[in-house]
Amino acid sequence: MNLLQDKAIGALAAAAVGDAIGGATEGRSAEEIVARYGGFVEGITEYFMPDWRTAKPMSPYFKGDGHVTDDTLMTNLLIDVYDERQRHLDAFDIADGLVPRMMNQLTWIPELERETVPLLRVFLAEKWLVTRLHYGHIDPREGGVGNVVNCGAAMYMAPVGIANAGDPAGAYAEASELAGAHQSSYGREAAAVFAAAIAAAMTPGIDVDGVLQAVLGLARDGTAAAIRAVLEAAAGVPDWQRAIPVLRAAITPFDTVGPEYRTPVMDARRPSRVRAIEELPVALGFLAVTGGDVRGCILGATNYGRDSDSIATMGGAIAGALGGESSVPAEWVETVARESRLDLRAGGLRMAAVAQAIRTADAAAFARREHAFAALTAADGPGNGEAALS
Repeated sequence: MNLLQDKAIGALAAAAVGDAIGGATEGRSAEEIVARYGGFVEGITEYFMPDWRTAKPMSPYFKGDGHVTDDTLMTNLLIDVYDERQRHLDAFDIADGLVPRMMNQLTWIPELERETVPLLRVFLAEKWLVTRLHYGHIDPREGGVGNVVNCGAAMYMAPVGIANAGDPAGAYAEASELAGAHQSSYGREAAAVFAAAIAAAMTPGIDVDGVLQAVLGLARDGTAAAIRAVLEAAAGVPDWQRAIPVLRAAITPFDTVGPEYRTPVMDARRPSRVRAIEELPVALGFLAVTGGDVRGCILGATNYGRDSDSIATMGGAIAGALGGESSVPAEWVETVARESRLDLRAGGLRMAAVAQAIRTADAAAFARREHAFAALTAADGPGNGEAALS
């Protein structure tokens, strides 16, 4: 196995594990989590609400016990599109590649304990993709306009970072293009920055500081300000346990949802140039506090609560890309793979192959451009100088 494969497996396995562990505590406060479990959650655990079938009739999902959520379902669908097309993707690939899979591809949904189409599991902001692109026939590049601004696009952008391994700016641009079909404003920006973080973490020899520098060099507006605020607050915090209230306080001025995650305030999730989603900056904060430790990033996010599964997905993915497959706790991988009926290595191997194919095509395209540019700038080339003007 080469380093590209190792890092790709690490990123996607850690993302799935983070999703499964963080899902159990989603929507709860840190205080509620400690009270419910008698202390910090230390690994795969049962769902917060034992009566999951009836407690939330609109979303009767069996979270916990190693069940992945829609974060992983959407990530795997995007891997399928990359695997089929073997090239860089754009917003039109979301419309005619991802959306049909959401509607028609039978998939085992762990939280529903049955096989059905992913559309029946995803959140309303993700159903928007089908409404706008399939039924509304909206230009995919503008599909995200009008959607609630959340982390829905960011949560499944890890494959974009792998496809652009070692090229954070390329990942940022590609994810921004893809996410335009799904999100606008700071939701779209977060998707681009998360993909850039994965691409940076895929670079051989890079460390946490290198990833954070790459991210800060690309992030814009409120997302950039939120990341800086969270990282400044995280500096000197010794562990993820003590980081939880610190990171929450740091992100609060940028977060539109409000203090009660399950009861958003009236102006929540509206476009803004000065706000940010909560999930990505907090994930980067845990990355900094733990020094890129996969276990610490995931547990910090899980016990932070609120949108804990997406925070754990993002933090875990970046840390997993940094550390490779061996950095992801094997006992977690084994349990999540079994309980969610997933092969947590397969996606990484597929995306590593896609990244190699993309790199080969990019190199050939660059060689063609170099040849053309050399001809354009040749001193005595045909059509140059005064002869071309006469």
